[in-house]
Amino acid sequence: MAKKAKPSVDKIVKKVNKEFEKTSAQIEGLINDALKQFDNLQNQVQEPVRKLLKDMDELRDREMKRFNDEFERRMNEFHELQSALLERLGIASKETGKSVSKSSESTSKASATKKAAPAKRTPAAKPAAKKTSTAKPKAAAPKKVAKPADKSDLTRVKGIGPATAKKMKEAGITSIDQIANPSDADKQKLEAFKSLKGFSELSAEAKKVL
Repeated sequence: MAKKAKPSVDKIVKKVNKEFEKTSAQIEGLINDALKQFDNLQNQVQEPVRKLLKDMDELRDREMKRFNDEFERRMNEFHELQSALLERLGIASKETGKSVSKSSESTSKASATKKAAPAKRTPAAKPAAKKTSTAKPKAAAPKKVAKPADKSDLTRVKGIGPATAKKMKEAGITSIDQIANPSDADKQKLEAFKSLKGFSELSAEAKKVL
């Protein structure tokens, strides 16, 4: 009986080994499938993230460019305003200096004439002597300086109100000259206001106030 039991045990061992190998192969296949799915999932996640990062970089570049353009435009407006103010102050100071120099010259001439003229002696018999009065020359009044027209005030043009002037300045139209004699770039900027009442007459109205 013992000899007959041994072959059956060997069969069982072989069968178990075969089943074990089969199970191992199935498990290995499942692991490989899982790894493939994980790689696919990882690629699916990374692609949107890369695209999002790219979009964020492009948006940042656009915003930086827009900020730099706006900053440069504001600085140009500031320099134009500064130049206009310095120009006005320079003209006013020159005119005032001329007036002061003229008045000082007239005063010095009058005092020199007074010193050159000999004083008249009155006789002793006449106690009541007439005193000669010397009138001091009046200093010349400073000339009024005509203020140059403010070309940056767009509301001086007929048909342009404060709100429209503000929008035009934001669009880059900062001077009446740009309306009266617009360049090609200015014409494109002015096209945004073609719905304005009397738009076709703006150029003619601007030339009137220059």
